[in-house]
Amino acid sequence: MTKSKRYIEIFENWLTSNTSIAPLVVFRIIFGALMFVSTIRFWLNGWIETLLIAPKHHFYYYGFDWVKPLGEYGMYAVFIGLAISSLFIALGFYYRLATLSYFLLFTYTELIDISYYLNHYYFISLVAFLMCLLPAHRSFSVDVWRRPSLFNSSVPNWTIALLKFQLAVVYFFAGIAKLNPDWLLDAMPMSIWLQAKIHWPLIGPLFAQQWTAYLFSWMGCIFDLTIVFFLLNQSLRLPAYIVLVLFHVITGLMFPIGMFPWIMILATLIFFSTEFHERVIMFIQSILKIENRVGIRANSVFLHGFKKKMLFSFLTLFVLFQLLFPFRYLLYPGKLFWTEQGYRFSWRVMLMEKAGTAFFYVTDPTTGKKGEVDNSQFLTLLQEKMMATQPDLILQYAQIIKKEVVSRGLENPIINAEVFVTLNGAGSKMFIDPTVNLSELEDGFHHKNWVLDN
Repeated sequence: MTKSKRYIEIFENWLTSNTSIAPLVVFRIIFGALMFVSTIRFWLNGWIETLLIAPKHHFYYYGFDWVKPLGEYGMYAVFIGLAISSLFIALGFYYRLATLSYFLLFTYTELIDISYYLNHYYFISLVAFLMCLLPAHRSFSVDVWRRPSLFNSSVPNWTIALLKFQLAVVYFFAGIAKLNPDWLLDAMPMSIWLQAKIHWPLIGPLFAQQWTAYLFSWMGCIFDLTIVFFLLNQSLRLPAYIVLVLFHVITGLMFPIGMFPWIMILATLIFFSTEFHERVIMFIQSILKIENRVGIRANSVFLHGFKKKMLFSFLTLFVLFQLLFPFRYLLYPGKLFWTEQGYRFSWRVMLMEKAGTAFFYVTDPTTGKKGEVDNSQFLTLLQEKMMATQPDLILQYAQIIKKEVVSRGLENPIINAEVFVTLNGAGSKMFIDPTVNLSELEDGFHHKNWVLDN
């Protein structure tokens, strides 16, 4: 047997060997509770109405133009479903149904409008998907209370390793993305962001110093690239986690990134020892005065034969996808931050300060008469802001305009746009070819050669 095959066998044996179910249980409770709070927060902020119901048009992900909002009653019903599903996940109540429904409902909501894309929404969808596969309800759950035969005190290592891997992907790829000249050599866009905080009491003047921007930029890069390795080291785990908490608290206070810092702070607890998680469960039991009921150990958690091979094949493909998909930008020419082709779903968290202004014009091909489009008649302020810097949204907006003017009797309209974009504090530049008839172009994964070079 070759060394490589021997190492693969050792790794496979480790993946299938038993470990305590406690980390998986604690992660289930944390994930369900955080998603419940996030759902209620979204509702109370009025975002169901302002982001999903009120807009006249929505920008779709390529290939998902069929995903539409369900109207006022339908969207509120979706969020009721999200709240119930997340609460059921935390409780371990009808866990399989709850995880599947949460994954489907959340991903559906995420796909309604690309304008609201956030890396942590993508992360939540992925984790919700993984939770559908994991036996996180086999202990300390309502399901076990109802059916004691479900109980299992141990699970295969891969069930916990998979969640650690997903968290590692977020951090490590965020660090790789920061290995660019703007971030490291020019401290951009950190300099811009810190300048906006100079009014803060006591520490505000520090934000005006250029060295502070460089310090924040380099420390952010080093943190993302190394934090997972420190968390995996038992002797360094506690100080690393303290640094992690400080990092996310500071970023949460400085930037409007919602629940993301708190999700990462609590989710990374899964890197702690099984003894730690068992103590957490005992603490919750003591607070809620729950009797520790132990059922009969079940064997269905541990797959064998064909089912095991199928599962491992699927998980291998999932891992490979997570490792390769963020690098798809290499298939496109031009500067990534400028063209944004391959930018989404690659864990590029807060890497650029980009703003644009877009002027659209409709020309009658018969008479040559030309008129400017009032963007506010079609888009919300947030949609217009996102559209003005992203080529695929510019193209979609041109199709929205085309549909409107055709409905008014203008056949084969010529739609051009003058779009000016500034990136990381640089001067505003023409973003796309203003002579291109956008109404004739089709979206796709191909290179958009009508985007001008930066």
